[in-house]
Amino acid sequence: MVNYIWVGMFVIGIVFGMINGTMDQVNEALFVSAKEAVTLCLGLMSILVFWLGLMKIAEESGLLDKLSNLFKPFMRWLFPEVPPNHPAMGYILSNMMANTFGLGNAATPLGIKAMEQLKKLNGGKATVSRSMVTF
Repeated sequence: MVNYIWVGMFVIGIVFGMINGTMDQVNEALFVSAKEAVTLCLGLMSILVFWLGLMKIAEESGLLDKLSNLFKPFMRWLFPEVPPNHPAMGYILSNMMANTFGLGNAATPLGIKAMEQLKKLNGGKATVSRSMVTF
């Protein structure tokens, strides 16, 4: 649905520019916006790559395992129905560690996996919503 809205806004802008005779301004705005979009994407990508690299270093050094062991008692208290060695607990802990390091985008797949495992543990009674992916 959002795609239709964006296409509609784009078409309305082009038609409006043609009617008013300001297509040169529309073209200028398109190129300036495209340049800004690329700059923004490269900036965000570099930040994400940096933090994902730090997360990988923390994982390989064992820091994530130590932090997970530190949080396990709290997680057992928070989720008493989940068995300690169930895959859902591992995904929940990994999601929390990724969020602790500020890696919301990297935490998203872990949150989805955690919810899928919790759904299996719950007997398939709950539905997994992709809009609620982090804790």
